[in-house]
Amino acid sequence: MDKKVYIVDDDEAVVAALQNLLSSEGYLIATFLSPADFLSQTDYGTPSCLIVDLNMPGLDGFDVSLHLTERGYAIPTIFLTGYGTIPITVRAMKAGAFEFLTKPVMPDELLRVVAEALALAEKNADAFREKVTLTGRYNSLTPREAELMQLTIRGLLNKQIAAAMGISEITAKVHKRRVLDKMLVRSVPELVIAAEKLGLLHES
Repeated sequence: MDKKVYIVDDDEAVVAALQNLLSSEGYLIATFLSPADFLSQTDYGTPSCLIVDLNMPGLDGFDVSLHLTERGYAIPTIFLTGYGTIPITVRAMKAGAFEFLTKPVMPDELLRVVAEALALAEKNADAFREKVTLTGRYNSLTPREAELMQLTIRGLLNKQIAAAMGISEITAKVHKRRVLDKMLVRSVPELVIAAEKLGLLHES
């Protein structure tokens, strides 16, 4: 399975240096000079990792990570910055950074971190792909259907769901069936399993 490294940095010299270094290790490299170009991709192959600069005009590295998470992608992300402060480091860790490196990065250190990130991505490839698929299904729900799904996975009965949403019990049943169909599950227990994989049980 080919391993891919995405590089997002608005500094062409940095991008070129990283590309030359990582290409020498046999990785597939995809480079982007702006976060918008990177986020315009409709799919991100696995196993892959992302090297992204934190300080860019417009969208920054944190924004890129957030957008990927919202689409269900759990790509190990290596943040780069020329300004490594403790608050930024803490924020990067909270944003789910795989690693946080300060420029200029030592080649051996970067190669080690990329190898570890790709090993993690390879190990979790199936789970990553499943979450992307489930996220797409969940995002297809209307706001009312998403609300009903939240009530359903909390264990509320149709009657209770109807009262909470201000609709009839028959309408609640119809909406629930639509939610099950859109999520491609056959029962409420399967819906709960899907919700757990999406991290929704911790929000409900």
